Amino acid sequence: MTDTSETKPRGYAPENKNTGIVKPKGTSTIRAHEGLDTVDARARKPRWMKVPQRGGENYRRLKRLMRTRSLHTVCEEADCPNIGECWEAGTATFMILGDVCTRACKYCAIAHGMPTELDEDEPVRVAESAEAMGLEHVVITSVNRDELPDGGARIYAETIREVKDRLPGCSVEVLIPDFKGDEAALETVMDAGPEIIGHNLETVDRLHPEVRPGGRYWRSISFLGAAKRIDPDRLTKTGIILGMGERPDEIRQAMKDLREASVDILTLGQYLRPSEQHIPVARWITPDEFREWKRVGEEEYGFRHVESGPLVRSSYHAKEQAREVEAGGPGAIQDVLEADIPAPAEVPNLVQIETRSPRKGRNAGE
Repeated sequence: MTDTSETKPRGYAPENKNTGIVKPKGTSTIRAHEGLDTVDARARKPRWMKVPQRGGENYRRLKRLMRTRSLHTVCEEADCPNIGECWEAGTATFMILGDVCTRACKYCAIAHGMPTELDEDEPVRVAESAEAMGLEHVVITSVNRDELPDGGARIYAETIREVKDRLPGCSVEVLIPDFKGDEAALETVMDAGPEIIGHNLETVDRLHPEVRPGGRYWRSISFLGAAKRIDPDRLTKTGIILGMGERPDEIRQAMKDLREASVDILTLGQYLRPSEQHIPVARWITPDEFREWKRVGEEEYGFRHVESGPLVRSSYHAKEQAREVEAGGPGAIQDVLEADIPAPAEVPNLVQIETRSPRKGRNAGE
């Protein structure tokens, strides 16, 4: 029998990826966890982390629909704990641009490597599925496609327009990559008319270089600030994952920095370790702590809405946010920072380059 152990993709990658060469995620240790008593992968989750059982006829119907149209959802790819609740309610978050990401964030369950295909028919299939589901609010997100000149912005815009053509009364929310800080790509997406522009910060400044090596803390914040400058009436949204080793003062600083960019909506949820090749959970955040962070975000820092809870993810209660939250104007941060730093797909072997962060709160050109 031939030994294929050296040729098979290894690492955390889900089975049956149909594009790209999947690469292992690398070490699951980070310097920020030194000295911390992190949660063992075999430890029992606290009672408040109990995930509702998946099932129900509508859940099964949507699952069949996604498979027959060869579509991906971040609900499945990222193993979202709310998939049963959301799919039973007839809502889902579509993941476009394939299922292989050019970045290798240490908390994310999505496969990473170098994609080899771009599905030009995907926008039509997403719109047809949204119409078949009778959705009132569509969320569209994607993997990072750093090898594409526009990062996939054109496909985003086409998908938004296809959905709006088929469902004129449907609102659209996008959860976009940072497009390497390319403002032209951001404008391409915004010109298509989504009601909410979302881009996740994911974690605090100190942890960012290790857990999200393909991204940049100030690039993410300033990208949202640039969106507000382009259209002050557009809702902007971001998310932070708690439980990866951040300190309370760092959460507050991230809130302050995001409000400098006039971000309207913030989501806060608990980090769940997808596999032993991802970084461990540093600690479990209690429901009371999440409630307090919601108060802090809304009352002390002025977010228009904070969705905060152990099982909260970016798209949780998205339809309600699109209809009930009123956008604020532009903030102090309006120009894109850190746009000149190569993304992993531009660096041999996906090696990340270490760089110096800009001074906190600085606008480009100061």
